[in-house]
Amino acid sequence: MKHVSILIPEGHTSLVNIAGTHQILNQVNGIAAQFGRDPVFEVVLVGLAREARQDTGLFTVTPDCLIGDITRTDLIIVPAIHTRWPDALERNLELVPWIKDQYHNGAEVASLCVGAYLLAATGLLAGKACSTHWAHAADFRNTFPDVQLLDDRIMTAEDGIYTSGGAYAYLNLLVYLIEKNAGRDVAIVASKLFMIDPDRDRQSPFMIFEGQKDHGDERVRQAQELIEENYTKKITVASLASELALSRRSLERRFKKATANTVVEYIQRVKVEAAKSQLETTPKNINEVMYEVGYLDSKSFRTIFKKVTGLSPVMYRKKYSRELAMA
Repeated sequence: MKHVSILIPEGHTSLVNIAGTHQILNQVNGIAAQFGRDPVFEVVLVGLAREARQDTGLFTVTPDCLIGDITRTDLIIVPAIHTRWPDALERNLELVPWIKDQYHNGAEVASLCVGAYLLAATGLLAGKACSTHWAHAADFRNTFPDVQLLDDRIMTAEDGIYTSGGAYAYLNLLVYLIEKNAGRDVAIVASKLFMIDPDRDRQSPFMIFEGQKDHGDERVRQAQELIEENYTKKITVASLASELALSRRSLERRFKKATANTVVEYIQRVKVEAAKSQLETTPKNINEVMYEVGYLDSKSFRTIFKKVTGLSPVMYRKKYSRELAMA
């Protein structure tokens, strides 16, 4: 039986992550029993204090035990911590060496949503793939530049370290962990019981691209504004570089460093974000939307749209159109 330690950090944490994980993993034991198998998980809440009162003042979580009581565990769950970083780290600093020690003693570690910040603070994510909430991608990259952030992924798994994307993406990571430890048949029953779509692998359709402008490079910020103001037109890297009195090479280097996107990627994402808005709120057909955001070739538009969002324009409209939802 796998010993699972769900951490109860100090501050404002995701009670959904904590309670949801606790409920689902315990339910797995019931599903396993239906298959005539032994319990799979022993789940405990592990904290720094006997009571963890949420900063909101609304709830208090009572851990089953403290980190000092756990000599060895098999799986650590790090829930999302909504307290601002680095205040969250200061209040939960004792968890960092404990997580590292447990990992080096054989435990696996899974972070949920922005729980990735605390996991990254241990150094265990250095050089590894990681996911977190897409809205925190730019800040996470700035805070932990040695981590390979894949902000479009629902989850990552590498060397016994797991991370999930934003909010309820943690459910997909749980299904993955259930399959890994209890078998696919149990995971399928769990996914049906809790109505979790196990086939989602990307959070791209949910992402809202707002650009990354808190980088301090004024020329790059000007380039971003030029792109956003002129996305309906044909924009080239050369024309942007000329407008800003920079060499093309210098612009591309500085742009990538500041935004984590190439200039071409940024142009594409701005155009696609405009197209998403049109598909969500207007009855215009796909070609009309394509022309309005500055594309002339339908195949190119559809390819880029799917690359950015994970869905074709038609499927995106079916999923998010206000007009269709009210039909």
